[in-house]
Amino acid sequence: MKGVILAGGLGSRLHPLTKATNKHLLPVGSEPMLYHPIRQMVSSNIEDILVVTSTQHMGDVVRCLGSGEEFGCRLSYKVQEQAGGIAHALSLAEDFANGNKICVILGDNIFEYSIKPYTDAFRGQDKGAHVLIKEVGDPERYGVAALDEHQVIEIEEKPSNPKSSFAVIGLYYFDNQVFDIIRTIKISGRGELEITSVNNIYIDLQQLHYSICEGRWTDAGTFESLFEANQIMMENNNKIISHE
Repeated sequence: MKGVILAGGLGSRLHPLTKATNKHLLPVGSEPMLYHPIRQMVSSNIEDILVVTSTQHMGDVVRCLGSGEEFGCRLSYKVQEQAGGIAHALSLAEDFANGNKICVILGDNIFEYSIKPYTDAFRGQDKGAHVLIKEVGDPERYGVAALDEHQVIEIEEKPSNPKSSFAVIGLYYFDNQVFDIIRTIKISGRGELEITSVNNIYIDLQQLHYSICEGRWTDAGTFESLFEANQIMMENNNKIISHE
């Protein structure tokens, strides 16, 4: 399995902090935010990782992360020329994936516990996709999962009247169908190719599985959630907690 970290975007909700740097290079605890998804992937035995970021920030990101040797992995880089949504950024990883399963993390997502159990579950999954969900107090900020006893039956992007309090958070696993699926989806009303559209196609195929995220999690995309991310990482000395 290969890893993809999506670290583009303008970080407009964190202005003026992001006037001078990429949001994903802001400190979380004692390290730049991007160190966390890399360490999460390495903790899951994923050692070949692609980082996708914007043109204006690529130099800073490469200077910060280097070859990956410091983390025990191999890092590659890809430029997203314009902000076109999560699915658009993911589409740039097709050649890198080269037919392999992929683990995708949004670069501003902070997980208190290791993602290894979810990664291992997907390694044992024959085909399809696997998402992580978490009960949140503000589901309207996220893609919201409508659930029955056994599966996700629909995901709605940033709904004004959420059907549940379970958000689909920024960790996704896909088989090699994902790039063909991205080619079939339409640009949303927000002018983006939405990852929710991709996940809903996997639901239609009856190939979307899910796990519930254990421990604390935040997306560090607002001042409040960035503060929470710093709390989590400072309390744990930037260490990822094992489930064992």
